[in-house]
Amino acid sequence: MQRRYQGRLDGDADEFIGFIVGGSKQMARLISDLLQYSRVSRQSDHLVATSAAAALAEAMRNLSAMINEAQAEIAIGPMPTVIAEHSLLVSLFQNLLGNALKYRAPNRPPKLSVTAQRQAPDAWRFTVADNGIGIDRQYFDKIFEIFQRLTPAGEAEGTGIGLTLCRRIVHRFGGTIWLDSVPGQGSTFHFTLRAG
Repeated sequence: MQRRYQGRLDGDADEFIGFIVGGSKQMARLISDLLQYSRVSRQSDHLVATSAAAALAEAMRNLSAMINEAQAEIAIGPMPTVIAEHSLLVSLFQNLLGNALKYRAPNRPPKLSVTAQRQAPDAWRFTVADNGIGIDRQYFDKIFEIFQRLTPAGEAEGTGIGLTLCRRIVHRFGGTIWLDSVPGQGSTFHFTLRAG
């Protein structure tokens, strides 16, 4: 409809077509995210020793256009092997890095870092930090709830499922996820995973 009638009708019709196309694209993203969320919820345990470095590299390849467009600087520390599922670990890193890029501060270039530190003989703590817009403490729990967004839908793309999916993935792997943040200075997401 957009290809055939855009520009052939009046301005109101073009605007309505734009609303329909935009709503359809948002619905497709929502369905895709819900399907992924559902898959994580019902998958049987096929957790194996998985390279966090390989998963992070794949996530960064998937985000390469966004990273280049934002001219982001990303520092990565040595990554361990953990007990996980590769595709879900990619999704975890991709959601956290994607959010850091999406909610970057408008007045400075984005700087992100991903590090891992041994927390116990059988556990690693990962840290994904940014210098973005930050999150007020009162919303620390809310952002992990499904469909909860701190910005209006028109200001940033997304469905409000990303961080809920991150929490579901980390819990499925037997870990925990939390954050520290200062509004205007940035956010730091931490999560634990079992050593591989």
